[in-house]
Amino acid sequence: MAARQTRLTLALVFAFAVLAVSVPANRASLSAVAQAPAQGSRPATRIVSLVPAVTEMLFAIGAGRQVVGVSNFDAFPPQVKALPRVGALLDPDTERILTLHPDLVITYGSQTEVQTRFERAGVKVFSYRHAGLDGVIMTMRRLGEVVGHAPEAERAARTLEQRLDAIRARVKGRARPRTLLVIERMPMTLRGLYVSGGTGFLNDMLDAAGAANVFADVMRESVQPSQEVLLTRAPAVIVEIRANDGSNAADRLKDRAVWDALSSIPAVRQHRVYFLTGDELVVPGPRLADGVEMIARAIHPDAFK
Repeated sequence: MAARQTRLTLALVFAFAVLAVSVPANRASLSAVAQAPAQGSRPATRIVSLVPAVTEMLFAIGAGRQVVGVSNFDAFPPQVKALPRVGALLDPDTERILTLHPDLVITYGSQTEVQTRFERAGVKVFSYRHAGLDGVIMTMRRLGEVVGHAPEAERAARTLEQRLDAIRARVKGRARPRTLLVIERMPMTLRGLYVSGGTGFLNDMLDAAGAANVFADVMRESVQPSQEVLLTRAPAVIVEIRANDGSNAADRLKDRAVWDALSSIPAVRQHRVYFLTGDELVVPGPRLADGVEMIARAIHPDAFK
């Protein structure tokens, strides 16, 4: 189970946050953050998505019936389990995708070669390049225009905005503890530690939850700090987020106990190390408000009484 969790978290967080690169727009490419579809273009009706976050958006805006294929990592909503699997970020099966006769393929910004193949085959590409929470919301709106569900996308985007605003209102005026957001490490050890830097949706989630990121000054999506650096940063709260990994309570207690080796860190000394589990914490899609609320409840439990 630990191996599965490592693969899933790396795929969802690193692939969709750390590996983001710019993709030039052209006639067959629709950028999620820079270019709306051409006026008069027909909405896509057969969609293949290689990005779990965008798959969730499609279903949230009422375009689920138009999805004919998804990535190997798609797990939500449950309807995706019945759809053909076509690979993922590093291993998309372009031949299988083309047999599904898509008129739109959702790719990630780093998949430039894959995008070129589809464009040459006459298939439009929606290149997803999220940034922070605002980028997620903008993508939902642009996606609605592309797939013919603009009104539903606008409602979904507003709902997400309103939920995030409601969480911000609950924690407003409270002390914002210096928080370390852990997104990956080797099980039962503090080796291979990756944490949120000062950019991207994970940093924005911390901010919306009423926390101050201890690495807010590092303008990267992820940071790999040494234990010495952690001691220097001295977080008052440590939050570890994980995709659903199937681990039991006993294993989580053992895994949490490895932090005891750094007992001089205030968060460890004051027993403010929290493990939060759920795909909504690591998939930058319409369920992000659920993830933000989970973090906010851990850090500011009194705000939700």
